[in-house]
Amino acid sequence: MKKMKNIAVCIMAAWWFAACSNPVTSPEKVDEWPDIYPDYIGVTIPATIAPMNFNCIGGAYERVDVTVTGGKSGEMHVNDKIVSFPQKEWRKLLEENKGDSLLFTVCVRKGGEWKQYRSFPMYVSPYPIDYGVVYRRLAPGYEVYSKMGIYERDLSSFEERPLLENTMVPGMCLNCHAFNKTDPDHLSLHIRGKNGGTLMQIDGKREMLDTKTDSTLSAGVYPYWHPSGKYIAYSVNNTRQSFHAVKDERVEVLDLESDVLVYHPETHELLLSPLLRKKEVFETFPVFSPDGRKLYFCAAEARPIPAEYKEIRYSLCSVDFNPEDGTFGEKIDTLVNAAAMKKSISFPRPSYDGRYIMFTLSDYGNFSIWHKEADLWLLDLHDGGMRPINEVNSDDTESFHNWSSNSRWFVFSSRRGDGLYTRLYLAGLDENGVVGKPFLLPQKNPWEYYDRLIYSYNVPDFTNGSVKLERRKAERGIVSKKRVPVKVR
Repeated sequence: MKKMKNIAVCIMAAWWFAACSNPVTSPEKVDEWPDIYPDYIGVTIPATIAPMNFNCIGGAYERVDVTVTGGKSGEMHVNDKIVSFPQKEWRKLLEENKGDSLLFTVCVRKGGEWKQYRSFPMYVSPYPIDYGVVYRRLAPGYEVYSKMGIYERDLSSFEERPLLENTMVPGMCLNCHAFNKTDPDHLSLHIRGKNGGTLMQIDGKREMLDTKTDSTLSAGVYPYWHPSGKYIAYSVNNTRQSFHAVKDERVEVLDLESDVLVYHPETHELLLSPLLRKKEVFETFPVFSPDGRKLYFCAAEARPIPAEYKEIRYSLCSVDFNPEDGTFGEKIDTLVNAAAMKKSISFPRPSYDGRYIMFTLSDYGNFSIWHKEADLWLLDLHDGGMRPINEVNSDDTESFHNWSSNSRWFVFSSRRGDGLYTRLYLAGLDENGVVGKPFLLPQKNPWEYYDRLIYSYNVPDFTNGSVKLERRKAERGIVSKKRVPVKVR
């Protein structure tokens, strides 16, 4: 133990000497923001977020010096080539300044001379965020599945771990994972390919389901849990890919037909409604209201494909749902007539406090991931008003999104970095509906990480704890031919 303590002292002494050997002396003060990656200037962050490390990208430099001062108390200092904050000190500084702000003063040494840039703030929200985010990461190819997986990221650190990867089962495609209001004990995960099926795990009990029946178009995809955990909604889709010959439009995913249904895990029954299975209508992306008494979904007038695929536009609709007996209402209501706006809605997500529905709005279709014009919009269920979320939208694609359990944060995917790869961004929303500037998911060395990463993030969802999925047992269940059949009610 004594030897270990001596080593630790030596390490700290070396770090201190290195920092002190590059002191900031007589810096030239520059009245402009420092050029940093990611752009964290003026963002609002939760008090438990991992260190917001960043890189200086304004040309070659020898050293960077950063002082972080808490609005209430505390200070932190880094003098290095990369701005990397010690996790323990970072966490303490954020906790001390919850509901206030941090002030960052950045000095950069170039050609032996120091420049001090305008200090910038980060705001520390009083609202907590959930434990982590689960997402799919995959190479952006179309012809083959390539390498992909479902991963869990602890938001308070840089720790990431795989839940399932398709290297475990050759030819397997993993997609459409969902949790019940961030509860990791309610998991649905769809698997395509030779070993196709739906993995469902509720309170530790795992089943491999075959959700395709003679009465339905396909196995269930695009899942969303009922808040009680007693039901889960799926769409069933007859999907095809189409490829563009123009530069800015790469690929389109088309539903030749689609319906919406609800599954009852306890009885292994699919609950169907003729209102959600109309031949003349494409229905998809079902989600339950927070009180469980409405089922929202996207619906479009069926048109011939591919001749009129750019005329297919989805509106936001709803139908009543009775959780006591699993029955549906007798009429469809249209909340947002996007077709009348010459626009199309995809990925509706109600906030868990019942105040908003966030959705993606694009020019046509429902596969907005490759639509550069796709933006996030917010529908206020209290007054019916809706608006684009200009605070987070960019000139490129904003797409799939989900809410934190307290409805004060949301995560979304965006191609704003390079137009090719989707990355994850987080943003806060306060009790008055004010949205903060979004920030890129933190990494230990962000420039190196994102510059080298050849995978896209998508389908992010918050979890309030770590997912307890036994990988090897799940793998054996996937490769097994055993599937629990479902029946239709």
